[in-house]
Amino acid sequence: MSPHRPRANRLPDLPVPISNPDKVFWPQEGYTKLDLARFYVEIFPVLAPYVKDRLLSLERCPDGMQGECFYQKEKPNSMPPETPTMRIQHEKGTTNYVVGGALTTQIALVNLGCIAIHIWNARIPNPRKPDWVCFDLDPDSGEFADAARAGLKLRDALDALDLASFVKTSGKRGLHVFVPIYSDHDSEDVRTFADRLGRRLALAFPEELTVEPHISARKGRVYLDPFRNGFGQSVVSPYSVRRAPGAPISTPLSWAQITPMLNPANFNLGNFRNRLQEKDPWANFFESRQSLRRALNLVTHL
Repeated sequence: MSPHRPRANRLPDLPVPISNPDKVFWPQEGYTKLDLARFYVEIFPVLAPYVKDRLLSLERCPDGMQGECFYQKEKPNSMPPETPTMRIQHEKGTTNYVVGGALTTQIALVNLGCIAIHIWNARIPNPRKPDWVCFDLDPDSGEFADAARAGLKLRDALDALDLASFVKTSGKRGLHVFVPIYSDHDSEDVRTFADRLGRRLALAFPEELTVEPHISARKGRVYLDPFRNGFGQSVVSPYSVRRAPGAPISTPLSWAQITPMLNPANFNLGNFRNRLQEKDPWANFFESRQSLRRALNLVTHL
């Protein structure tokens, strides 16, 4: 057994069977499909508020780090028949999305090779009414330190707009900054807010930040991606494991923890149980919902 392998704590029985439980998803660390399922069972009490009643987009990686992945939006036929879904009309047709919130659903998805959890920014029955703004900070340099410096600039801008914000690692090289809001606006308004604020920051710090969607034009800057806020878009959930070396986890943090020296790889499947013993920096996330109206007006008209 790898010394990095998470210890098999005593956990409740899995709510659905896991096929090929000993299949190794992370060869270097020795983490298996069963290890992943056990992790989600243990973490589910803190994960549940972020997936409850949210539509999910599925990233299926049936061989873990050793194979290819593919995306699926339609509910797989092999999911338990009681799996909740919601039918969404798109321009090119309709899709029956899986709706999160049940442990059975989560473990059934793990059984299908879903390592990461991709969630919408709105809940049923109002999928066009987001209850958060998400800023996805992607450093073109690949250096987390650049994302950290950009995140602190974004936090200052949100503070100036009197908007409370919460930060988490993306689980890879970037940061996700969430602003909890009342569900008063259409997803297009929320995307517009993220885009306009990002453009203002890019103008203020042109050597460090960009809203340029083309990778070739970013030139080492941090991309402030507003498109996570569009209708039908998704972002990895807090506490989501990522398909990356070391099995990193998208980890909620306090702003005081965000420094260029932070290494997001330190939050991973092998040691994350230690995090559960610490104070939750996102404990009041949903109680911090706020109106976006004034801030939207300011960034749109000033």
